[in-house]
Amino acid sequence: MNILIFGAGNLILSDEGFGVHFVNYMAEHYFLPENVELYDGGTLGIMVTHKFEEADKVFLVDIVDAPGKPGEIHRYKKEDIMLNKIPVKMSPHQIGIQEMLLISEMRGACPDDLTFFGIIPESLEPGNELSPALQAGLAQIARLVAAELGEAGIEITAKEQPIVKR
Repeated sequence: MNILIFGAGNLILSDEGFGVHFVNYMAEHYFLPENVELYDGGTLGIMVTHKFEEADKVFLVDIVDAPGKPGEIHRYKKEDIMLNKIPVKMSPHQIGIQEMLLISEMRGACPDDLTFFGIIPESLEPGNELSPALQAGLAQIARLVAAELGEAGIEITAKEQPIVKR
């Protein structure tokens, strides 16, 4: 089973880059088996449709405009995205993600098992750092992804000392 952990976002707009910060966090804090790929999708949108089509199971991580407070995490399944049950789009790359899933679905290549973890942002101002609320969300979503992988029979191991690349 090929698993993709896809982080979307723009690193120069503070919390908007959450998904990219998330894949970096996972690389720094977890040992992942070979069949689990971390992918920095940035703002590429439909340019990376093939990444979703190559996976059997996808975890998509991004910010979301939903009711609640900054740092609250929402979980959606593929059906929620395809039926437009997720909240209003917040940024140009989210349009690309929804279109990407639709293109993959039309080609019959979209994985059935897709989970979207969205976190409510605090700031979309220029800057390359996450707000404190979203900084805390990195570990929370990592634990959620690890738990879901464990339920699928895929164990990942936390590193005792994070390996930080700067």
